[in-house]
Amino acid sequence: MPFLQPNTNRYFPGEKMDPDRDSSGTFGRLEGRYANYFAVGYNEYEFVIDFGQSYSANDQPELYTRIVTGPVYAKALLKTLQDSIETFETTYGSISEKVFENSEY
Repeated sequence: MPFLQPNTNRYFPGEKMDPDRDSSGTFGRLEGRYANYFAVGYNEYEFVIDFGQSYSANDQPELYTRIVTGPVYAKALLKTLQDSIETFETTYGSISEKVFENSEY
């Protein structure tokens, strides 16, 4: 899976993620959390991306992670996600967009 090296804007398509190794090259278990709710805000200097879980349209989402990054890194993240989705769909088939039918997105 593509990833960004820390403190650089280098992008490595096709790189595999190892759950026992973080992107800094050190070994240690990273915490994984499931997210199905995302909110993005921005100003002139940064992007703020909130991650959380929501299981009903009437429930308030439970937010648990906030990432704050600069515009150039937000754009690098977008490119990484676009390339990963393209590779995923080539391998496994098209991703359904049904989730968007009954949501505010």
